[in-house]
Amino acid sequence: MDRFRSQASQESKDMGLTEKLVQIRRVAKVVKGGKRLAFSALVVVGDGTGRVGADLGKAREVPEAIRKAGAAARKSLVRVPLIEGTIPYAVIGRYGSARVLLKPASPGTGVIAGGSVRSVLDAVGVKDILTKSLGCSNPTNVVRATIKALGSLEVPEEAIARRKGAPTAEKGAENG
Repeated sequence: MDRFRSQASQESKDMGLTEKLVQIRRVAKVVKGGKRLAFSALVVVGDGTGRVGADLGKAREVPEAIRKAGAAARKSLVRVPLIEGTIPYAVIGRYGSARVLLKPASPGTGVIAGGSVRSVLDAVGVKDILTKSLGCSNPTNVVRATIKALGSLEVPEEAIARRKGAPTAEKGAENG
């Protein structure tokens, strides 16, 4: 499996995205003649400046599963607002029975995260953050919970202006 990791963490050619392989699983389908073996790959894709996506790919061969997962992850990119290398405020993401707590941290703290959560945060470009994975430890659910949490973040000033109906800084510059 290690020889495939180097292949999966290369730069993507199209948008400057980095692929990171999180998990490979061997799956078996039982048919009349025996078992049909295949592989399932979980890949996280990010540009390091606030965009991240993740998805599963399944195929009979490992490289094909990784390629499919990367292509599917590129289609599901999410924009994440970053302020000075961290997130604007604490948030909890839920997916299935997995819960992930993300808290902003002061500069110099680093990425305090385990396994699957770290893969997502490295891909998005977060430099300082505190995290805690709660509930199930299934990498697929943890990655999806992390992306759901990051996708729910908004820049506080823009969110308040939108709720009040006031023009945001960029809209004000266009009108005036």
